[in-house]
Amino acid sequence: MQPVSSSSFDWEDGLSAQTPERGDLRIGIFGGTFDPIHIGHLILAEEAWFQLKLDRVYLVPAGDPPHKQNRRLTPVEHRIRMAQLATSDSDYIRVSRVDADRPGPHYTAEMVRIVRQRVDRQVELYFLMGMDSLGDLPKWNEAQWLVENCRLVALSRHDVEIDWVRLNDALPGVQEKVIILEMPELEIASHIIQQRVRSGQPIRYQVPRLVERYIREHNLYRTSSVPAVAESDIG
Repeated sequence: MQPVSSSSFDWEDGLSAQTPERGDLRIGIFGGTFDPIHIGHLILAEEAWFQLKLDRVYLVPAGDPPHKQNRRLTPVEHRIRMAQLATSDSDYIRVSRVDADRPGPHYTAEMVRIVRQRVDRQVELYFLMGMDSLGDLPKWNEAQWLVENCRLVALSRHDVEIDWVRLNDALPGVQEKVIILEMPELEIASHIIQQRVRSGQPIRYQVPRLVERYIREHNLYRTSSVPAVAESDIG
């Protein structure tokens, strides 16, 4: 396979302070650890882009999410590069460093607040989350602020039911701000991919080919130790 040119990553980061999105746009923000990014993530981003008529969807790899302190995450530079590789041929899915390049703690509301301050006021922000995350929303830091400052998009799952009475009691007005999107359900998860790599099982059709190669070349997920990131890896 031919190497990917650095020009593949020349998309401007429209959530950055240098090149913020301008104009009457509908922007999706899809946060997560992406450790690693897989085809399920890309399908969800595509469906949200199509169903909501978004101009762009930004994948936002989390820097150091407080709710995952009990897990050893792969360094964020590796996770960003895999997301860039996975979306290098997309003209509407991009990768943002807005969470990776800021000091912690890395709460979602603070990340969205930074984005809201940077982009034009007329930009509509849609924050994509899983149904399980929606159910846990009252536990999030500054959850009420998040409800009031962007549209929340929950990606449907047949095995998760939302107690709307409890959710509305905890976060007044939340139900009016949530869009439920019907999504294809895939039995694929990042932690399963990690396990498959450690056990020598194939992942060829669960991650994009360039991501598979990156995992192999950088020896990711082979052991429980976390690999360091060399300068040449993040050029």
